[in-house]
Amino acid sequence: MSTPGRGPATAGTTTGTRIRLHAQAPGWTVDADVVVVGSGVAGLTAALRCAAAGRRTVVVTKARLDDGSTRWAQGGIAAAIGEGDTPEQHLEDTLVAGAGLCDEAAVRLLVTEGPDAVRRLIDAGAVFDTSAETGEIELTREGGHHRRRIAHAGGDATGAEISRALVEAVQAAGIETVENALVLDLLQDERGRTAGVTLHVMGEGQHDGVGAVRAPAVILATGGMGQVFSATTNPSVSTGDGVALALRAGAEVSDLEFVQFHPTVLFLGADAEGQQPLVSEAVRGEGAYLVDADGVRFMTGQHELAELAPRDIVAKGIMRRMQEQGTQHMYLDARHFGARMWEQRFPTILAACRSHGIDPVTEPIPVAPAAHYASGGVRTDLHGRTTVPGLYACGEVACTGVHGANRLASNSLLEGLVFAERIADDIIARAAPGTVPAGPAVPVPATGPLQPAEARYEIQRIMTDGAGVLRSAESLRRAAAALEALYATAAGELETRGKTAVPGTETWEATNLLCVARVLVAAAQQRAETRGCHWREDHPDRDDAHWRRHLVVRLSEAERRALVVTPTESADFPSVQIPLSNDSLEQ
Repeated sequence: MSTPGRGPATAGTTTGTRIRLHAQAPGWTVDADVVVVGSGVAGLTAALRCAAAGRRTVVVTKARLDDGSTRWAQGGIAAAIGEGDTPEQHLEDTLVAGAGLCDEAAVRLLVTEGPDAVRRLIDAGAVFDTSAETGEIELTREGGHHRRRIAHAGGDATGAEISRALVEAVQAAGIETVENALVLDLLQDERGRTAGVTLHVMGEGQHDGVGAVRAPAVILATGGMGQVFSATTNPSVSTGDGVALALRAGAEVSDLEFVQFHPTVLFLGADAEGQQPLVSEAVRGEGAYLVDADGVRFMTGQHELAELAPRDIVAKGIMRRMQEQGTQHMYLDARHFGARMWEQRFPTILAACRSHGIDPVTEPIPVAPAAHYASGGVRTDLHGRTTVPGLYACGEVACTGVHGANRLASNSLLEGLVFAERIADDIIARAAPGTVPAGPAVPVPATGPLQPAEARYEIQRIMTDGAGVLRSAESLRRAAAALEALYATAAGELETRGKTAVPGTETWEATNLLCVARVLVAAAQQRAETRGCHWREDHPDRDDAHWRRHLVVRLSEAERRALVVTPTESADFPSVQIPLSNDSLEQ
């Protein structure tokens, strides 16, 4: 079930387009051996390992250290640590969920190195729920898993516990951190090698305003891009900053069309926007079931695992039933759990539901799919190296090949652990401490317009309407045209009046969102099939003959007016240039 010919990304093959955001010149500089951008499980794990090897490590994070996506993870972390379970079984479940696009070598690394990585996480201070009878770690089951292999903490607060443990370990290690800092662009030397990052620190602290952290190694661990859609489980900071930075630096991204929509997100109304409460898959793992307004279970017979089928299948099942009945949501029924189980096993979800006037002890929970996880991202090899020398990526921002067309539930925390450790080991092996990065301390001049802050909400509306759970050639065409109009308006203002939106956090975020939205839609237009979490109603079948391949996307260096989309699995399938505007994607 491996994907033939994918291969790892080849580090050092891209010199970089040197496209930059409009921003003030850096007013301060910090030197380091490694700069980690992001403070979730991936970023902090990499930082701890680099610092333990004597590398001066700086962690840059967009909010507070514990404010990333990791803390919102409810279900748990998957690893073959239970009796009778094996990495081979975990591998098989992951490959099936990935719908033919997983890199089997990457998955094998994940499942074989994963159990020890979890044990090291426990050694670092993470406390998982254990059985009162045996003292062993309690394991639950989620969609796509044929065994109980999900370790959890605090019932349904696994991410919060992992974040707590890693943040405390980072603080105890004395690692330098820069909080409330939005990363802007990669610093590169004249040969395109990494020389650090520019960033903007918001508010008071040791640093303020735009500055630079100079380092020969940069680890992107910036999380996802869920805020590109109106309704998402992602926090407000998930604006695709890492993917946009990597594209501007000349790196390749892959599989961006595969956005996983979590099937069971608390439905708060058709007009609900921003971060929505997640109802963990573990609720179904413990025996809850999906019903329609008449109380009929509709997943039975659609898949051997019914409600515990992979997420793309459950999301499609919910959407089909909604279309059939003309409704806006389905229901998750777990009344049979009783109050005691709800209070002990799922206290976070129980509190969230009750805060919105829903009591799952006595009534079914209204649920609908919402944007949840980016299976694609910055393309890396098995050591987390991107196609820009010195630039690494791990966690949700990366495309390691593990998830394929659809992430298996609870594999993301494990991926963050395993590949963060591999990145740290690669950095430690490649350079001694104190290496001074070559190249300029400031980036080259900016190119292209900034988007106004209000564009964020228009981008979200466009993407939700045209590139959400259900897509078609026509919906994607409309989305592409509308996104292009946003860019053209800002570009026209720059050309005719010589000005752009005022540089600042909101305009930088909106510009990043537009960048990743345009790439996502361009890739989704090319993939004329339904596979995993990419659902084309005009091409309802999976097409292995033509589309069992990855779309690798980069900004064209020869012609900046286009994206170059390269299907990598067949030598006789040519690259495709996708025109984006009369100008370029230079933002």
